[in-house]
Amino acid sequence: MCGLKNLWNSFKIAFAMFSKIPMPQADWSEENMRYMLCFFPFVGVAVGAVTLAAEWICRYIGMSNGFIAVALVLVSVIVTGGIHVDGLLDTSDALSSWRDREKRLEILKDSHAGAFAVITACVYFLTMYGGMSQIVEQDNRKMLYILATGYMVSRCLSGIGVITLPKANASGTVAEFSRKAQDTRVRNILIIYLVLLTGFMFWIQPVWGTAVIVTALLVFWFYRHKALKYFGGTTGDLSGYFLCLCEVWIVLVLAIITVVYKI
Repeated sequence: MCGLKNLWNSFKIAFAMFSKIPMPQADWSEENMRYMLCFFPFVGVAVGAVTLAAEWICRYIGMSNGFIAVALVLVSVIVTGGIHVDGLLDTSDALSSWRDREKRLEILKDSHAGAFAVITACVYFLTMYGGMSQIVEQDNRKMLYILATGYMVSRCLSGIGVITLPKANASGTVAEFSRKAQDTRVRNILIIYLVLLTGFMFWIQPVWGTAVIVTALLVFWFYRHKALKYFGGTTGDLSGYFLCLCEVWIVLVLAIITVVYKI
């Protein structure tokens, strides 16, 4: 059994690991880390809440739509410290190398940014900005609520990937988290979160919510395929790669919806 104190410590560890939000110190023991991934989506709650607050504040003080779009793109990076973007860039370097599996895993560990990482960063942020600009121009509250919920959905799926996919690096961070986690129970909790979030988005707007969850699941399938084919499993960097891809595609799908529905 896991006591309330252990759950609180798991919560603190999740935020200390995956965000820049100040947290009281916690002992990173196996007992305290068992349910850490259960609280990973709560970081998404923080990102979503700050996103909604930033959008409201910017509109209240009269900022332009372009400024608001930039602010919303940067919220996730500021709240998380860019940990997931780092994984996206490292993975893009590894995938673009077209080397064997062992060399790709070595590239993931390399702290230097290659040319493909720089290109990926430019494409990622420009795409996010373009999609956010389209969403912001509509000033539709339902769409913003679904966008905010998407930050939780991406983290639920990322956590499920950590638990269920093979580990490409037995000594890596993801393997360490998985060893200390209660795999079946944590996976089931994350699936329950995902079902509840799906229902919530469907309640906000059925078509938009369905489009977002289907998109997230397709991106997860793509990530799973890439991880198994080119790395033999997942790593912390690959989990960040998935999370960024998932979120940028959610933004793009919502932007496309604004055109189709002409809201």
